[in-house]
Amino acid sequence: MHRIFFNRKYMEKAVLITIGDEILSGNTVDTNSNFIATELKNIGIKVIQILTISDEIETIKDALKTAFETGDLVITTGGLGPTRDDKTKKALAEYFDDEIALDEVTFNHLKNYMERRGRSEILERNREQAFVPTKSIVFQNHYGTAPCMMMEQDGKLCYSLPGVPYEVKPLIKDQIIPYLQKRFRLHYIHTRIVSVVGIPESILADTIEDWELALPENIALSYLPVGTRVKLRLTASGENEELLKQQTEEEIQKLLPLVEGHVIAVSEDKIENILAEMLTERNLTISTAESCTGGELAKMITSVSGSSKYFLGGMIAYATEKKIKILNVSRETVDQFTVVSEQVAREMAKGCQELFQTHISLSTTGVAGPGKGEDGKDIGTVYYTIRVKDHEVTSKLYMPHLERVDFMNFVSQKVIQDLVSLLVNG
Repeated sequence: MHRIFFNRKYMEKAVLITIGDEILSGNTVDTNSNFIATELKNIGIKVIQILTISDEIETIKDALKTAFETGDLVITTGGLGPTRDDKTKKALAEYFDDEIALDEVTFNHLKNYMERRGRSEILERNREQAFVPTKSIVFQNHYGTAPCMMMEQDGKLCYSLPGVPYEVKPLIKDQIIPYLQKRFRLHYIHTRIVSVVGIPESILADTIEDWELALPENIALSYLPVGTRVKLRLTASGENEELLKQQTEEEIQKLLPLVEGHVIAVSEDKIENILAEMLTERNLTISTAESCTGGELAKMITSVSGSSKYFLGGMIAYATEKKIKILNVSRETVDQFTVVSEQVAREMAKGCQELFQTHISLSTTGVAGPGKGEDGKDIGTVYYTIRVKDHEVTSKLYMPHLERVDFMNFVSQKVIQDLVSLLVNG
């Protein structure tokens, strides 16, 4: 990794501002902040605050004032577009004591952009998007009509971006990040993840307390619970990249004996990636038979590039009759124990393994809600089976407090985590 230094000050802290009533109302989910924060973290800039505000001029100006008091970099998303309710540019002009005028370069870019898409006539509302604060530096948007504007105050920068995620990502990755890397002196950031299972977070914290307190000042530790797994994230910052790698590796080697038997990975972050490494290394195949998780298990497994090497197939046997006809679940088993039972989970896993001819099969049967199951089982009840060759383990979960989608995600995470733990411990 290479850095270009210009003898400028360090840029370390950023504030993100999301503008739009659609975010505040909950109708639209803010995915931009997560993406931007991750990209900034990778070049040594820490996001210290994320604000979500309404599209009103005074509100935007107040947010900019607050942001500049604490951060070196401010990035706003949203509030730019061809509609009349967009007030971001007006707020920027007022805050920076500027005026808005037509920028010919931006206007020509806009004309070319629309002509390439078969629109030779530019509407007045589109033309207005070429009006920008005169003190701004414009970063042209190659995937939309609203430009990105950069303004400066006492060496601190403010970027104003549109809110559409597929426009935000290339602006950040291809233009803003390279600009920041060239202009400012940035720290290196090196991150490692140690994934731990089978130990509660509070006990884990007590177990590694002495080690944590002895960490070097430039290494921060974060506890990140995901389902029943805890990710221990070590983040090191400094000017020497190789030294940071050496430091974190030394600390991990001190940590591992303290949590022996509970570590499932020291590399990958996501559990599905950890599983992918194990299946690939061991040349194992896997299949899924899902009811209450509705395909979430298969979705997680196949989200990893190259999963076709080990994932041979899956089915969502939602109806009881499909469990019986396709997965060979015994009708007698259903009648005796009900469809949400450990017996049915085991037969689903065995039937799935035979159907797809895999080394491993996973099954789930339960009640995701919001109503009780057809056999009267309580909401949040689930049985799942992990079958590895001829060995199988069936478990029960009861999570009545989770909403339907959260329930499906939690159960799927737990099943894969248990499988990984089983593979680690033989």
